[in-house]
Amino acid sequence: MSLAPRRQLLCRLCQSRSFSTSYRWLAAEQQQPAGSTKKAAAAAAATTSSPPKGAAAPATAKAPQLRQVVPPPSEQFAAAPRGYGKRVEEFTPVPLSRPIGMAYPPEEGQNTGIDERTWNQRRKEFSTMPSSLRWSQHLERREELKEKFRRPYFRDWGNLQFHKGKTFFPPPRLFKGDVSLYFPNLYGRTLLKGKGSPERDTTPTLVGKTSIVSIFSGTWAENQAKTFAGAAQNPALAQLLEENQDIAQHVNINVESDRLKYMLIRLFMGGIRQQVGEVNWDKYFIIRNPLSDEIRENVGLLNGKVGYVFLVDSLCRIRWAGSGEANDEEREGLRRGLHRLLDEERKGL
Repeated sequence: MSLAPRRQLLCRLCQSRSFSTSYRWLAAEQQQPAGSTKKAAAAAAATTSSPPKGAAAPATAKAPQLRQVVPPPSEQFAAAPRGYGKRVEEFTPVPLSRPIGMAYPPEEGQNTGIDERTWNQRRKEFSTMPSSLRWSQHLERREELKEKFRRPYFRDWGNLQFHKGKTFFPPPRLFKGDVSLYFPNLYGRTLLKGKGSPERDTTPTLVGKTSIVSIFSGTWAENQAKTFAGAAQNPALAQLLEENQDIAQHVNINVESDRLKYMLIRLFMGGIRQQVGEVNWDKYFIIRNPLSDEIRENVGLLNGKVGYVFLVDSLCRIRWAGSGEANDEEREGLRRGLHRLLDEERKGL
């Protein structure tokens, strides 16, 4: 009889200690001087406050203009199946309702996700780093590798059961230029021969021309992309490109992160050159490194086994996009979109 009240008393005592300890900690934090706890907030307020009358305004760096889409474009693909994350049991693609792409204009060397330093440069920089920085980079790299190992290898193939991998339907009309987002800059090898490095960024190729960009990995995805922009599948589009070679082009991007498959592509590069023609050698890119999750989520490249087609204007803005196999309506929509962008380009809009 005497032990039960004691146990209850001890339990309440432990609870009171835990609650009182956290309460004291919070109270002590709130009673700290404003100069020490709110230093960042005061500094931010000082930068936004107006200077005294007669004093010159402090020189500040011009902040880049940010493009925001509310809600974010990735929310359009919230229910779409991916090669990672939770498995999707049922999915029906819907037309794009908002622009997709990156928020910042692409620049050479950005958004590639590729470390272009040599092995000796990376080793030298790593050896001269402080131990704390080396350890933090090691932890980041370990988390990246753990995430890659956790991803199911055949998930993308399994997701082809949903409408043959179609991630989304094209928008009913072109995205307006002033609200459109940007196509990312990628880096890879082209089909060019001769002197000079055949590796280059995609942005210089896209700037200044209206482009149809086909992205694929493997023969299955390439055939899907051809249903949109292939000369045999869409002859009206091919004729429109032929008549406007000065301001229009078709760019192919072959993403192959598997080293063995990449070497096979290099081995049969001569056949690819004959297939696309010499005039298009600089418009065929072979991307060796995998695309980052940021690029895939913002642009909609959620299945590595599916072909995607984008209509990009001369400022590298995505104005139209399609995925999977195209039907007659989607092929005609791509042709009409290209025709409209060419009219805008010639009128200087």
